[in-house]
Amino acid sequence: MLNIKGVIFDLDGVITDTAEFHFLAWKQLGEELGIPVNKELNEQLKGISRIESLEKILESGGRAGSYTANEKIELAARKNGYYLRLIDSITPSDILPGVEALLQELRQAGIRTGLASASHNAPFILDRLGLSHDFDIMVDPGEIGRGKPDPEIFLTAAHLLQLSPDNCMGIEDAAAGVEAINRAGMHSIGVGDRAVLSHANYVVESLLGLRLQDLG
Repeated sequence: MLNIKGVIFDLDGVITDTAEFHFLAWKQLGEELGIPVNKELNEQLKGISRIESLEKILESGGRAGSYTANEKIELAARKNGYYLRLIDSITPSDILPGVEALLQELRQAGIRTGLASASHNAPFILDRLGLSHDFDIMVDPGEIGRGKPDPEIFLTAAHLLQLSPDNCMGIEDAAAGVEAINRAGMHSIGVGDRAVLSHANYVVESLLGLRLQDLG
């Protein structure tokens, strides 16, 4: 029987779905660079940092060595500007089904909650969703040296929650994120395609209807 004292959430694809906004922002930047960004390439960008995503796009277009580190930072910032304009209209109605009910149940049970997202925009998005006060901690991705699938961000979340990793559960929609949870020694829940997330301990199509007893 699991002894879960903390649940650590990813943001995009778990709490709200901003994946399409990310895709459109990367697509716009790609068009400016002469690099096509299609849905297949976009799938490879899920769960990883902005700079890592840019590196993958440049590599796909044969432009991996075309920009300096500072130029890459500027390109990533330009993409983020496009993305911020797109997400400016997000409201609580954009919270994915089941999220609010699960957060409420966790709170009532005394289970601590954390956010482990690679997105630097997570505080802004949570504020727009009205969920800022529903999380005990948020990991600052700027303090993380290694992105998912490295477990650093989930181990950091457990540390901030003052919990042992084996007393934590992580919830992710990306294969890299599930791998990070597993490598952190936590119980993993995958949200989405079972074929993609088969390495998770438990897979659900959405958080709708997910309850504490389902968490082990």
